[in-house]
Amino acid sequence: MTWHAQLDIDYQVESDRTVARYRHNGPLRVLQSLYPEGDAICHNVLVHPPGGLVGGDTLEMTIAASGTAHGLITTPGATRFYRSLGESAVQRASITLHDQARLEWLPQEAICHNACLAENHLRIALGPEAEFMGWDITALGLPSAQLPFDAGHFLQHIEVPGIWLERGLLQATDHCLMNGPLGLAGRRCLASLFFVSGSPLARERRAQALELARQVMTNHALQHMAGVTCPNEQVMVLRVLAPLVEPATDLLRQVWQVWRRHFWQLPAAMPRIWST
Repeated sequence: MTWHAQLDIDYQVESDRTVARYRHNGPLRVLQSLYPEGDAICHNVLVHPPGGLVGGDTLEMTIAASGTAHGLITTPGATRFYRSLGESAVQRASITLHDQARLEWLPQEAICHNACLAENHLRIALGPEAEFMGWDITALGLPSAQLPFDAGHFLQHIEVPGIWLERGLLQATDHCLMNGPLGLAGRRCLASLFFVSGSPLARERRAQALELARQVMTNHALQHMAGVTCPNEQVMVLRVLAPLVEPATDLLRQVWQVWRRHFWQLPAAMPRIWST
């Protein structure tokens, strides 16, 4: 039996409070709305009770925000793509931000189990004054459990229409890609943190953000496997390769903290679910 789950979330400001209105179909839903930073920012945890996706499963998320709404979305655990017998398992998130809305997209990692056929799509559309910050963390296999990713594939698609597109197909049997020095170099976790603006960022604002990220990277164990860049005036990206998920996540969280303060003058309020 395959699952097709749909979740729609709409963030709006009501009586000076960001409120999340949502509806769902199938096993995908919002666990709770939390306000650890006060009424202006709504934290939501998304849960998928089956715990993973097999061939033929589809998770569809549509997220919108308007006005001065600010949402933060995370998950309680990893998204797992399990072995497939022929069909792809697909996760697709479409995010649309209007007006001066902000969204933070901070899910836990996606784990590609051996022989999975998986797709992970993220599409972000921004109005001129809207801003977005999010990350993507992918683990290929379970190295610590001696469960390698040596069959199957993973398709990654991240798009800001007309501004930025990253699309890659990771084939487990492509040894040059998986192990070559110009590919993953034997690392089995790849991760990105990105900040996107609906309009060009001021040059000084971009330069300061780059410098802040580099300061964090200089003191991190993954400093030689990470880099930060600004592919255009509306997008900033930090990328890292790591042998395991934990050090990559640690680096992304640290840079997320300093970028949050820099871009939005907000303290780094870690979602409580991360520490449970």
